Amino acid sequence: MTALALVFILLGASWGAAWAADPPCDKYPVAKQPKCAEIWKVLNQEDGPSIAQFGLAQLKRREEGKINAEQHLGENMAFIKQSTEKRLARLKERMAKE
Repeated sequence: MTALALVFILLGASWGAAWAADPPCDKYPVAKQPKCAEIWKVLNQEDGPSIAQFGLAQLKRREEGKINAEQHLGENMAFIKQSTEKRLARLKERMAKE
């Protein structure tokens, strides 16, 4: 469990924005925001295992000296962006069904 905690620490403060429930829902009418927040939370839970797997694999590569700190940060930022964009697209699809 300690390794998992370390993974999330290494992902950095930017990760909080990617997991936040409210920001992507702000664009919806107030009446739909609670449903949006619920869907967003589910999407984050669905993606949790793959996010943790990415972090652990990256940590292993860093410990093995295969990537340096700059590469680590760059890969984290790219992963966060791509992962968040995919979740936002899925959120939009699910909200369209509401």
